[in-house]
Amino acid sequence: MARNIGSHYTAHRVLGRGSAGTVWLGEGPEGPVAIKLLREDLAADPDLAERFAHERHALLGLEHPHIVGVRELLVPESQHGATGPAGANGEIALVMDLVRGPDLRTHLTRERRLAPAEAATIVAGVASGLAVAHAAGIVHRDVKPENILLDTSGEQPVALLTDFGVAKLIDEPRHGGRSGVVGTPDYMAPEIVEGLPPRAAVDIYALVTVLYELLSGFTPFGGGHPGAVLRRQVTEQVAPLPGLPDELWELIQQCLAKAPASRLRAAELASRLRELHPALVGLPPLDLGDPAADEERRQASGDADYAGYAEHGDATAALATAAPTRAAVPLVRGAAPDSERVTHTRMRVPDADELAGGAHGTARAPRAPGQPRAGSARNTTAGARRRRRLAVTVAGAAVLAAVAGWLLFSGGDEGGGGDGRGPATEVTLVDEADVG
Repeated sequence: MARNIGSHYTAHRVLGRGSAGTVWLGEGPEGPVAIKLLREDLAADPDLAERFAHERHALLGLEHPHIVGVRELLVPESQHGATGPAGANGEIALVMDLVRGPDLRTHLTRERRLAPAEAATIVAGVASGLAVAHAAGIVHRDVKPENILLDTSGEQPVALLTDFGVAKLIDEPRHGGRSGVVGTPDYMAPEIVEGLPPRAAVDIYALVTVLYELLSGFTPFGGGHPGAVLRRQVTEQVAPLPGLPDELWELIQQCLAKAPASRLRAAELASRLRELHPALVGLPPLDLGDPAADEERRQASGDADYAGYAEHGDATAALATAAPTRAAVPLVRGAAPDSERVTHTRMRVPDADELAGGAHGTARAPRAPGQPRAGSARNTTAGARRRRRLAVTVAGAAVLAAVAGWLLFSGGDEGGGGDGRGPATEVTLVDEADVG
């Protein structure tokens, strides 16, 4: 059923649902548009409406061939004096260009892996859009396949990044509350996990994580509980992809560096990928073997946040709707799971001891067909030291028990104590941390 949005727009039908709201196919004075309505609980927050109003010019001013343009921002009137075109019934709505095509998650789910040239073209386009946003002082903070749309209306698909600034505006600490880690764990830069403020480098880390996923079919540190994913982001190094050209692999390593200053800037990333493109043309998708394990990985780390702005009934949209989803897992004690936030997760910042504890459930390392799989985190140097300490503790306890038993059974006739039980023996429990 059609509904009015503000005084100039009409929403006709739902195109998809995401972590922050619902995307509608709409109609405006200049033709078809996509209208993103924020969730009711978000729109009811007067502080959020004020923040959107204050960011109005920045959101409307981002123009680039690889960025989904925002045509209008509708916010309710706020008691704090927020101004701007009012949404219908106090709603917050972003009126955007309509992109006719699927999102990148849908495309990757269908293709499983992309050829290096196609993956590089998509990421180079998005990087050029990020360069414009970063120059304007705007950090996306939630770059992932669900937020990259593919415009298929021309001869060649064009990748466009959407939802600029939405994660920042929605997830800023409110009412003096404690800040936490906010984002999608598989694409979250280590400095965010460690509680540092997100700057432009976090978008580079997330975008090259997307590139890695396009090439391999899974993210470098994904799989399992979100807390384990975050720990891997901080403690583990990215596993190489067999068969990838050296120049492209070096670029991926540089942009997935733990230190933000080591990563390329967005404009540099776009330029490097375009320079490498001629050498990538004709290369097939990587053959990493183990299809069943890859499918398991895809289901563990993949989800359909929303079906993109595809036409209703499009086969790609139906495919995204049918894809398996992963619900957000609350890591803040007492918090309830939010089924609407299927990928965008809020959790507390791990402390130094937790981050130093190593990964539980190491991310699966890709391998070529016939290549043996590398060992898990249990084979690390730290794990070997812990096992040696435990072995020494057990051996010491066994020796003490043997001595005590020998004294008990053989010391009665040899005196030393008036009760005939032999000399007293003191046994001290040894903590494995004190051994070694």
